Amino acid sequence: MIVDPFSDVLTLTSAEAVVTGGFTAGGPWAIRFPGRDKIKFFAVVKGSCWVSLEGEAEPFHFETGDVGLLAARRGFVLASEPGIAPVDAMSLFSGAGRTMATLGDGSEFAHIGGHVLLDPTRGGLLADILPPWIHTRAASPQAAVFRWLLDRLIEERDADQPGAQLASAQLTQLLFIQILRSHLDTSSVMPAGWLRALAEPRIAPALRLMHGDPTRAWHLEELAKACAMSRTSFAFHFKTVAGVAPLTYLTEWRMRLAGRALREERTPVAVVARSLGYMSESAFSNAFKRVNGKSPTAYRASLNGLDTNASRKPFAGQIVDAASAN
Repeated sequence: MIVDPFSDVLTLTSAEAVVTGGFTAGGPWAIRFPGRDKIKFFAVVKGSCWVSLEGEAEPFHFETGDVGLLAARRGFVLASEPGIAPVDAMSLFSGAGRTMATLGDGSEFAHIGGHVLLDPTRGGLLADILPPWIHTRAASPQAAVFRWLLDRLIEERDADQPGAQLASAQLTQLLFIQILRSHLDTSSVMPAGWLRALAEPRIAPALRLMHGDPTRAWHLEELAKACAMSRTSFAFHFKTVAGVAPLTYLTEWRMRLAGRALREERTPVAVVARSLGYMSESAFSNAFKRVNGKSPTAYRASLNGLDTNASRKPFAGQIVDAASAN
């Protein structure tokens, strides 16, 4: 089986993209959407619009097939033209079970939108590393894939075939993954961190080794050799793109896996330690506390509601916002 660190991270964070609704429009129109503590995405499936995003001086023009992903808590306005007074999205979509709306005759524009659900404890590993805003254009190299996914989503929504709910969920997840892939392929500048590391082919062999067997006591020489680099060059290059030294990355990934085990299982701490390659429970506890800010026992207790205000240390040197992603 091919080791895929990116899939590991998406699985660990329980990232799940969900389409929550959409609208059609015709004539002059504008809708204001509030900022939320969620990763939001939307796509234009017909026509074009302007996107005015809080914190940005100029609006973005979206055409058919364009996809936007907003990871920051910012409100935004979608409009047929800039300057039109917007209606509030909350009032437009008010009502139990209402997920679709129509403005005007609905003949010129169509939109679908949703958000990404994340594990409340581990979701920051993904949420905190994403750029505030990603605009993937229909003219991008991935245009054909986006077009196919959007067409199938609309078809599943409208056809009402058996299994449509599950099919739509799978297509939406693929759309989210494709947005992230496109960002990795096209972004010229990314901050140091695991996301940038995944896009760097020179250190990919080392990442696959560490993710494939995180319990092994990897040595710097072995990882450097896998990347066909000297020990010094590998260590320097890895830290430049990942933000931390290779073995620090390995320790932090182990502690992420440990956090999942402590949360989802009632396994004794000593057993969790051995499962991650630590012969000594005290050595494991010290490493866990260094990464997470508390001992494994205290961490498990906090998940049981005894310490709900516990802080989270960022992964791979990233700065974490005070509010966790929902």
